[in-house]
Amino acid sequence: MHNTSWDVIIIGGGSAGLSAALQLGRSRRSVLVLDSGAPRNRFAPHMHGVLGRDGWSPLDLLAAGRDEVERYGVVIESADVATASLGDGGFEVVVDGGRRHTARRMLVATGVRDRLPDLPGLAEHWGTGAAVCPYCDGWEVRDRRIAVLASGAMSVHQAQLLRQLSPQVTYFRNGTELPADAHAGLVARGIAVESRAVVRVLADEHGGLSGIRLADDVDVPIDSIFLHPTPVPNDGVLRALGAKTAEHAGVDWVAVDGEGRTNVPGLWAAGNVVSPRTSVPIASAGGNAAGAMINADLVEEDVRHAVAASGASAA
Repeated sequence: MHNTSWDVIIIGGGSAGLSAALQLGRSRRSVLVLDSGAPRNRFAPHMHGVLGRDGWSPLDLLAAGRDEVERYGVVIESADVATASLGDGGFEVVVDGGRRHTARRMLVATGVRDRLPDLPGLAEHWGTGAAVCPYCDGWEVRDRRIAVLASGAMSVHQAQLLRQLSPQVTYFRNGTELPADAHAGLVARGIAVESRAVVRVLADEHGGLSGIRLADDVDVPIDSIFLHPTPVPNDGVLRALGAKTAEHAGVDWVAVDGEGRTNVPGLWAAGNVVSPRTSVPIASAGGNAAGAMINADLVEEDVRHAVAASGASAA
């Protein structure tokens, strides 16, 4: 790779970033994707609810996506971004090791990381026995013993969704408030409510999830845990470039319009870095739309430059 000046630099090579790269590559834009190689869903062996790819490994999906975008001349570099800045010449990115790249436009699609509750044993099962999305992972535990660990404003709704899949759902309050109407709704659908504190997630002799231990040393056998970890956007680059944020559900997210534009001219963002909606299809759709709109934005700039160079004027 010898080019260091690009039409677009995309930071993040997940579903959103690669979808944008596909649109831009097919529009014959010079595109560099900088990817740290640590997608959020790397802990999950399979993904579900992705039409045509249900049951695939998420890492296999990204590998196929990289092959596709490279057919159109998109360059992918495994690198962490050290600094990013915006000047008169456009965006400049310095990656670890000191290599510099410049671009007319930038898209950030760096996703989020999950901050799990500080509960011994939970992290070891994240992405396998413990999950967040009933649509992504609920079918696989249908009719089994499901625990919902209260950990966010949507936990009661999560429990009600899972009750659609199994009659054996237990809602572990774990010190959280449970309004009377929410309690009544859980009980009415046969969802057990456990008020004792959770102190540990248990594993069997093979390392698989086996249960939850309560504060009085009572062990409750379970087959899966669902919870709502706190999303932490990987938005350091966006903030460093001056992108504004807006609070949603207790988290500050970088604000974008319906096409992925931030308040910083030429700076776009897509996928989970700007939204708590976390499924692969939604992130892909956001990247697809942002890629198309970035190309349209570049075309408008190309027209202005061509008119200026030709000396033409409007009739």
